[in-house]
Amino acid sequence: MRIAVTGSIATDHLMVFPGRFTDQLIDGELERVSLSFLADRLEIRHGGVGANIAFGLGRLGTRPILVGAAGLDFAEYGSRLREAGVDTEAVRVSESLHTARFVCTTDTDQNQIATFYAGAMAEAVRINLEDAHWRTGGLDLVLIGADDPQAMLRHTASAHGLGIPVAADPSQQLARLSGDQTRALVEGATWLFTNAYEAALLQERTGWSEADVLARVSTWIVTRGADGISLLSRDVPRRDIPAVTTDAAADPTGVGDAFRAGFLAGLARRLPPERAAQLGCALATVALESVGTQEYKLLATDLLARIDRVYGSTAARDIEPCLAGVS
Repeated sequence: MRIAVTGSIATDHLMVFPGRFTDQLIDGELERVSLSFLADRLEIRHGGVGANIAFGLGRLGTRPILVGAAGLDFAEYGSRLREAGVDTEAVRVSESLHTARFVCTTDTDQNQIATFYAGAMAEAVRINLEDAHWRTGGLDLVLIGADDPQAMLRHTASAHGLGIPVAADPSQQLARLSGDQTRALVEGATWLFTNAYEAALLQERTGWSEADVLARVSTWIVTRGADGISLLSRDVPRRDIPAVTTDAAADPTGVGDAFRAGFLAGLARRLPPERAAQLGCALATVALESVGTQEYKLLATDLLARIDRVYGSTAARDIEPCLAGVS
């Protein structure tokens, strides 16, 4: 299965605040917030939702096509992605702008405050998805990840026009998308990804109920953090998949991207959605235990042990062939 991942390519600046954000908030004063948090750790890492998902897919042996815009400083990052098994031919490199920046501070409760600078991402709308489709001999699935909103809309329309199944993943961009834009991104998707908060925001933006959403997509995957994920479909009862637990959580940034990579890799290997979700949950926990969205170490034996512990030996046996070649 040839999967194209469209979405942001960024450099992450990740900081840790050794306290609780909520302790600094005063009831009745939230209309005028002026706060400064003294971080005690800074990590500068490669990131961006499109690149994160593509990286995970590449590490799992599914050679994805990354579709996005990067800046003048992309050479080293691009080489790293290619080493991980990512096709970067469809990445547009700006002649004047730097790669996008994600600046995020995490507190001791794993709450986060973040700012995103678009930079070269603004040029993503100039990318023609059809070029990647014909160059690769035909795409089988296109994930529409958080990106320049006009690029997201263009890629969605192109995929539908070419008859390619779409996985809609608006995530962080829901905050700035209009109702019409959100409806256009979701309508007709084969897969829809949101977290629990984004699920409510999506319904507010579109004016659709849960049933309305499910009348327009085949399967809605809702991630719920430590509570696992839910698979929602119009004709199938809700399926809840527990998370793979850990006592070594280090950084929640990019955990959702890792889940998507594992889930899509499972689909590419013809796993049923429940098994694909279990692989996604295992990879998400591996990412959670690392600082940085692409710094996790991947071992097939480790993933299978986690899957066996939480989902049982049958699940591990079913998923094991998907991890051939992962060392």
